[in-house]
Order: sequence, then structure tokens, then C-alpha cells
Amino acid sequence: MGYLNLYFLLYITWSLFILRTYQLQSSQTQVLLQLRKHLEYPKQLDIWIDHGTDFCYESSSTQVNITCQDNFITELKILGDKSTKVGDFDGFAIANQTLSENFSMDSFFVTLARLTSLRVLSLVSLGIWGPLPDKIHRLSSLEYLDLSSNFLFGSVPPKISTMVKLQTIKLDDNFFNETLPDQFDSLSNLTFLSLSNNKLKDPFPSSIRRISTLSVLILSKNEISGRLPDLSSLSSLNMLDLSGNKLDSNLPALPRGLAMAFLSKNSFSSEIPMHYSRLNQLQHLDLSFNSLTGIPPAALFSLPNISYLNLASNTLSGSLPTHLHCGAKLSFVDISNNRLMGALPSCLSNESDKRVVKFDENCLSTSAHGQHTESYCLEAVHMKRKEYGGKNVGILVGLIVGMLVIMVLLVLGFLILCRRYCPRGISEQHLLHKAVQDHSARGFSSDVLTNARYISEAGKLGSQNLPVCRSFTFEELKEVTNNFDNSSFMGEGSYGKLYKGRLDNGTQVAVRCLPSSKKYTNRNLKLRLDLLAKLRHPHLVCLLGHCIDCGGQDNYSVNKVFLIYEYVSNGNFRTHLSENTPGKSLNWSERLAVLIGVAKAVQFLHTGVIPGFFNNRLKTNNILLDEHRIAKLGDYGLSIISEEISNNGRKQEDNKSWQMTILEDDVFSFGFMLIEAIVGPSVSAHKGAFLRDELASLNSQDGRGKMVNPIVLATSSQESLSIVISISNKCLCTESWSRPSLEDVLWNLQYAAQVQATADNEQRIGNITL
Repeated sequence: MGYLNLYFLLYITWSLFILRTYQLQSSQTQVLLQLRKHLEYPKQLDIWIDHGTDFCYESSSTQVNITCQDNFITELKILGDKSTKVGDFDGFAIANQTLSENFSMDSFFVTLARLTSLRVLSLVSLGIWGPLPDKIHRLSSLEYLDLSSNFLFGSVPPKISTMVKLQTIKLDDNFFNETLPDQFDSLSNLTFLSLSNNKLKDPFPSSIRRISTLSVLILSKNEISGRLPDLSSLSSLNMLDLSGNKLDSNLPALPRGLAMAFLSKNSFSSEIPMHYSRLNQLQHLDLSFNSLTGIPPAALFSLPNISYLNLASNTLSGSLPTHLHCGAKLSFVDISNNRLMGALPSCLSNESDKRVVKFDENCLSTSAHGQHTESYCLEAVHMKRKEYGGKNVGILVGLIVGMLVIMVLLVLGFLILCRRYCPRGISEQHLLHKAVQDHSARGFSSDVLTNARYISEAGKLGSQNLPVCRSFTFEELKEVTNNFDNSSFMGEGSYGKLYKGRLDNGTQVAVRCLPSSKKYTNRNLKLRLDLLAKLRHPHLVCLLGHCIDCGGQDNYSVNKVFLIYEYVSNGNFRTHLSENTPGKSLNWSERLAVLIGVAKAVQFLHTGVIPGFFNNRLKTNNILLDEHRIAKLGDYGLSIISEEISNNGRKQEDNKSWQMTILEDDVFSFGFMLIEAIVGPSVSAHKGAFLRDELASLNSQDGRGKMVNPIVLATSSQESLSIVISISNKCLCTESWSRPSLEDVLWNLQYAAQVQATADNEQRIGNITL
């Protein structure tokens, strides 16, 4: 009987071992091996040797990543090394750059379609060439599609519009030279569409205007021509990049919630619409290298969130008002190479080191920056007007008269209809609803704040084990913090005081007390806190709850707001960077792990919820480490409920930081943190020119020896360190358009970590051999 039990136990163990080793269905394994063959056995897929490979349990890398669920592949990412370096592509295979002439795009996608549960597909820089086939629609479960940096040409197949689960489409750096499908608006979940650096020639596809969920639209560096239509219907749009095309209409209306607009290097004409000066969420506006005329609206310079304004190389004329007011966040202005005259407004003077202003090649009454004489600008404007005014005067007059007649008829018809069918009163409820939407701060309507949703399942899967955010009463918080006793006080920053406390179940928490603000009503604030509560990620400090204290008054005024976070016990990243005690200090691999975790968190903030959270004021003392040295980003997204406090805090806390004197964004701030991780926290006290010299010296071996933290020097390989220094320099570029995306930053950090791991393994093997 004992032998029988032992045999049964061995059988069960063997069965579980076989089940775990061959968890992936054999048909799915066969598909992966066929894809490897289609891609002509790239070195990145050398790990896919045979059927014995357990693909689901292979360790992920920056080149290859597979995720499985219920015995099926749900995520496939492959990054090759065949970048598109050719200036033109004639549709045929190119040796050493594309796959060979034997490659069949149709066969490749027939094989791919057998991965029926695939939700994420990323095939980048693999030399894939040919027209993208309609067969792609067979991947009906796909949510994320990235085929960037290949050799795809023709049109985007119309059948892609039937893939209704798609949320992200990236087809950058290819050779698409025809059209986008007219039915694109059927993609009701699409939030991210990018086809930059292609050869698209047709007019702007009108179907895009009807994608109400679209958050990011990038069609830069194409040959799109003609008129750009009204885009105000794209109510969720946060970023628009149409730079480097051939658009030649007047500037269109833009959505009220837009944060970044890149419209440079086109042929837009006429004046800048006054509507633009009411885009209160606008942070970055680039209208340079067009044919814009007139005086730019003064209110454009004083938008509450504007930080970058580029109007260079147009034909703007006239005088700017002497009392022109510049917004508190405005840090870069370029009005150079125009026809502006008169005095330069005081807020645009270069005397402040907090704002970069370029105004050369105008006719301003200043001797600086190569100004022309006033007659030069007057003559140029006159010639321009004569050029436009002399063309087809009769046609213009006819058009004007015709339009007036049509307008009169329309008005008469409208009045007749109103008398017959329209009620005399307007619903008070309708007016109230409109007032709520119009006065929703930061441009987020009540519907957006209430119904904000996640872009992909990945964000939900990563937060399954995190506790649910709930509402606390003020009395509960007094009990948690011992009536906010001094013994519970942890410190005070730009976002208010911080207290340590303990819940009834023993959980330690940190309670953030935000200063009082009359900016939001109780109802509006609850909508914003609900949106903040949706941000759940393993590398974000978890928001456990919140409390709105109205001070016992009405429900419309707010006295104080409290945020209750999980308590992260192991201090902040800056403290650990300052630590030099062996065993406590962070080596290079550990620093990279922290930075990779934070990069994942920030990428989630940008893309994990609609609308995304940007300008999170990233600093090393806002990165907390738990007992396992896992990084968690704190104080994220608080500008949505405490924008005024954020502005004040910047003046008192960050006035010495170089990142705040040029242009604040998350990529720039992240680059500054990378330098702190390499050099040490002392770098935060340095100012512009001195820090730029330091960055330059990091590129030399001698400079690294003098500047790089000794622990980093002792524990890093030269290649891994060089990768991070290179991406740091790109992040800290003064021109925001030339900075890398956060996705690029994350990729480089993961690659640097992989290079370091390889070097460490080689060193261990060498030590064992010795």
C-alpha cells in the first residue's frame, strides 16, 4: 500500500510538471515557430528553438515579450533591428533592410490570425514590407497594434475599421502613401492614432473627426494637403500633431480640452482665431513656419496653462499691446521672423531667467536681435495684401453677395420655423446642465470626469490586488491621526501637510491635508476625486480614500480635502541616492529597477485613463521605496484638484531647478531624475549653464570619473551607463518636440538593465572560473 501511495504521488507530481511545462496549447506553439520562419529567423527569436520551449514562462526582454492567459497568447511584442533608414522605398525588398523577396505579407497575417486571443501586437523594426492586407481584421480581439518602423505601403486597409476593440494604432515610420479608411469612426474605442513620417497625400480624413474617444492624434511628417476641417467635435483630444504637412486652409476650430497642438511647417493662412485664446487647457502651441497674418491675440500669451508658444516664421504684423500679460507658466516664446512693429512688451523681455523669448527678424523698436527698419515690415505687409487682394476680385465679390443672399434666406426660414414649432421657454434644467459643463474646471466636462475609462486591460490586470478607494469622514481621520497630533506630523510640501496614521484594521496610512480652496464645488470635487481614484498601478502609491470637509456648511463650499494613501515605509529615492553606507546604498542595477518602475507608472498616467494625467512634477523625493525596494510614485495627478497650490509650490520649492526654467513636462523632469541617479542629488542645486556643462562632460571618460557617483562607477558597465546618459541628454533637450517619448525612455532603461545584467553574469562566471 505504501508503494502504491508513493506511485500515485509521483504520478500527480509528474502530471503537474507536464501541465506547467506545456501550458501553452500546441497549436499556439506551432504558430510562434511559423512566425519565426516568416520573419526569417531573426536573432531576437533564437530562444524559440523547438516545441520544448515553454514560451509562456520564458523571461521577457526588451526585444521579445509574450504574455499568456488560459493557455492562449494574449500579448506578442517583438523589437527588431531593421530600422527604416532609406529616403524612399519603391515597394521591393532591400538587402539587409527588409525581409527578403520571399516574404509574403498575406501568409504572415494568415499565420498571425491563428492567435485568436491576441490583444496586444507589437512588431517593430523587423523589415516587414508590402501592403497591409485586409486579413488583419481577423485579429478581432486586438486592442493594441504597433507596426512602426517597417516598410508598409499603400493604404490602411478599410477592414481595420471593423476591429472595434482597437484602442491604440501606431503605424509610424512606414511608407503608407494613399488613404485612411472612410469608416474610421466605427472604431468606437480608439484613443491613440499615430501615422507620423509616412507619405499620406490625400486631404485630412473626415471620418477622424467623428472618433469621440480619440485622445492622441499624430499625423505629422506626411503630405496631407488641402483644408483642415473643424476639429472641435474631438472632445477627448489631448494632443494633436499635424506638423510637417501641406495643409493650406485657415486655422480650424480646436477642441476645448486640447493640451498640445503642433501645427508647424504647413501653409496655414489668415489670422490666428480668437477662439484659440479660450483654450484654457492648452500647454504647448506651435504654429511656426506657416503664412499667418495679423496681430496674434493678446490673450494667447496669458492662457492659464500655456508654457510653450511658437509663432515664428509667419507674416504676423502690427504692434503687440504694451500691457501684454504673460501667463505664470509661460517659459518659451518665439515670435521671430515676422513683421511685428512697435515696442516689445515688458513680459517678453529676456531679463528673466525663467522665460526664453526669441524676437529677432522683426521691426521692433529695439536694437537687439537683428531688427529690420519699420519700412521693411510695412512694405512686406503691403505686398502681401496686394498679392492676395489682387486675385480674383470679381469672384470674391460674387461669393460675398451670394453668401449674404443665402444668409438672409436662411434667417427668414429659421424665424418662420421658430414661430411655428419652437416653444417659447427654455428648460431651466437644460441651462443648469450646460452651466455645469461650461464651468467644469480644467476643461474636463462632467461626463468625462464621471465616465473616464481605462485604455487597455493591462492597467486593470496590474491593479487587481489593490484595495478599493473609499470615502472617509472627518471624524474617522481625526481618530486615525490622533486628532492630527504633532507626533503624527511627517512634513509639509507644496501640496500641504502630511500625517501618519493607522486604520482600525492596523493598516498604516499617510494622510495628505490639502489647503482650502474655493475653486471647486463639492460636487465638482467629488467627480475629480473619483477620477483620481481610477489611477491604480503597482508603481503608484495607492490612494486608499479621500475626505471632503465642508466645515459643517452647505454642500457647495469646500473647507479642506484629505487624501489617504498607503504608507510606504522605506523612505524616498533621493534619500537612498544620498546613502553611502555599504548594504544600504543602491547599486546601478537597483537604481535602474527604480527608474524603470517609475517610467511604467508615468506611462500609465499618460495613457491608462482618459483623460491622461500629464505634468506630474516628477522628483526623486516623490519616489518612495517599500520594504522590498519597489518604487512607487507619490503626489501624482494632484493638479486636477489643487492647481493653484501647484503653482505656488513651484515658486518656493523648485526655483533652483533647471527643469522649471525652460519647459516643464514629465519627460524633461524624468531626464533630470536620471542625472540625479547617475551623479547624485546634489545636482538639483545647480542652475542652467553649469548643469549643461556637466552634461557635456558626462560624455567623456575623464568627466565621468569626476562626476559620476562612486557607487555607480563601481557597479555599472560602461555600455549600460552610456545608454542612460544618452537618453538623459535627449530628455533634457530645450526643444520639447525633439525629446523622446516616455515609451522610448522606458525602452532604453530596460535595454540598459539587460546590458547590465549580462555584464554582471559574465563577471560572476569569470570569478567562478578564477
